[in-house]
Amino acid sequence: MSRLLEPPAGRQVFSREFTPAASDIDANGHVNNVVYVRWIQDMATSHWDARQPAEEQSKWAWIVLRHEIDYRRALMPGETATARTWVAEAPEGPRFDRFVRIDGPDGAMCAQARTVWCMIEQATG
Repeated sequence: MSRLLEPPAGRQVFSREFTPAASDIDANGHVNNVVYVRWIQDMATSHWDARQPAEEQSKWAWIVLRHEIDYRRALMPGETATARTWVAEAPEGPRFDRFVRIDGPDGAMCAQARTVWCMIEQATG
């Protein structure tokens, strides 16, 4: 991905904040890149939980097929990040793309991701 991700006009966007814990800070003094992977996963889960009723959630499981992440700005201890996520316009059957953008408190993009997910029916796996 070479361009900054922005949701298309009119697309539903889910957002939440993350404040790094002391254990999220690496030897370089900033949030470790692996933490962003966890936050990307947390965004998908939080978005699903916020938008779908429990009955629907119990029918489906998620499998991540791919993460593609760009890291652009270090997030430092004590800084709060704002993450936004949205899904692609047209899922391909149970497979779909999810986009996540994580910005620092100054609004500058820290990391962005395109992730590919597949939903599977819990009953049949």
